[in-house]
Amino acid sequence: MKAIILAAGRGSRMKGFTDDVPKCLVKLAGKTLLERQLAALRSAGVDEIAIVRGYHGELLEGFGATLFENPDWQTTNMVASLRCAGRWLSSGDCIVSYSDIFYGAATISRLIQAKGLLAVAYDPDWRWLWEKRFADPLSDAESFRLNSGGEIVDIGRRTATYDDVQGQYMGLLRFCPATWTKVVSLLDGMLAADAGRIDMTSLLSRLIHAGVTIDAVPIAERWGEVDAASDLFLYEELALREAAFSTLLAT
Repeated sequence: MKAIILAAGRGSRMKGFTDDVPKCLVKLAGKTLLERQLAALRSAGVDEIAIVRGYHGELLEGFGATLFENPDWQTTNMVASLRCAGRWLSSGDCIVSYSDIFYGAATISRLIQAKGLLAVAYDPDWRWLWEKRFADPLSDAESFRLNSGGEIVDIGRRTATYDDVQGQYMGLLRFCPATWTKVVSLLDGMLAADAGRIDMTSLLSRLIHAGVTIDAVPIAERWGEVDAASDLFLYEELALREAAFSTLLAT
């Protein structure tokens, strides 16, 4: 199994933390986010890892990963970065990870074992964490609804009701070559500027409407998203008083 980490962007909301390094090299409890991801992926048996780089990409050498370039990282989105690694996605199954999240090996193992052609990890207990990160969890929430078979039928819409949010999309997916072919076809049918700006949940929503089945895979342990400097402090505080976070950050 291969994995691709999307690490081209700067992470401007981190302010001074990313003045000189890409967001994935910000440290959480003594280790960079990238080190945590690499450890989780390798512990789950992922034997080949690539990084799509952009901002301060020279700092991502020396991690034992294949490097892909997104020269347009300043003006494009996650999907454009993913397309820079299209050679891997066309040749075999790939885990795809955002670079600003952390998770354990058990969640990666669940994604690997998922039977569908496209699988997305999610947190069904998302409000526990979002209520600690935001005064109003719905201010940062988007729709995430499943059918009775555990397939995603709605994702990425702004919503004002918790009924639309059955889980939190976390930026961790598994693609297969057949699904990637459909992604490329969809992107090729868009205007170049629109294809460069489309975000991942919008892409997933378009795939659903095109008839692609997306399996939702519940996480196996705690995880976190680092969107702002305040998140770093929150997770380190949680590690002092919440056993599951303490275990995750200790690895």
